[in-house]
Amino acid sequence: MHASIVWKGAGSGLILSTLMATQALSQQSDWSYEASIYLFMPETETSTETPRGTVDGTLSFSDALENLDFAIMGAFGASNGRWSFLADYNFTDLTFSNDTPGPASSGLETSFTTQFFSGYVGYRVYSAPTVYVDLAGGFRWFSTETTFTLLPGLAPGGSTSVDESWTDPVIGARARVAFSDRWSGTGFVDYGGFSSDSETWQVLLTADYAINDRWLIRGGYRYISFDHVINGNDFKFHQSGPLIGATYRF
Repeated sequence: MHASIVWKGAGSGLILSTLMATQALSQQSDWSYEASIYLFMPETETSTETPRGTVDGTLSFSDALENLDFAIMGAFGASNGRWSFLADYNFTDLTFSNDTPGPASSGLETSFTTQFFSGYVGYRVYSAPTVYVDLAGGFRWFSTETTFTLLPGLAPGGSTSVDESWTDPVIGARARVAFSDRWSGTGFVDYGGFSSDSETWQVLLTADYAINDRWLIRGGYRYISFDHVINGNDFKFHQSGPLIGATYRF
């Protein structure tokens, strides 16, 4: 797997200028910001109902990077006093194969391009020298182009595609605990959808190490789940596994 991003001179100059202007603005106000890039290396399970039954593709954690075609993952946060704004974006392009039980099919190939974007407004409900807790409300947008291909066996092969996007309201909570000057831990949980036709939730736990006043490195675990009815058929998508990243604070 190879992925590269090439920045043009004018574009990189504009981004650098914007970052410097934003940093200068933050120094003149009570706002503080943080931008993160991360790599989420999950086990993936996705399934949908078809006239031939439920097809279910599973990619193990150990094969996640080997089967990854392309990914973009990042988060941004802004805070002022008790209020905060959080955004998280994840784009993943994966292709993988699974064995199937019985001789009817010789295997299942699953390919998908999936995106989700979560946006929240948070309010601090508890603050102490080493602990704080925020409550949050917002939305999660999910989009997928998924194709399940059953390879021919005793039965002929066939494919089923899911091309859909939707948005769910979500509520959540975030807590951070400082263990020392450099070490801290963060926990985040949310739930959304609130209906039998659409449900989503996630849990994120990280251990955070401050290199200096600006840079923070994180490692942890994330589980995120989507369950949505599309044209009367239940589509499910779950990812769980380790996460590593770096955060710049300004």
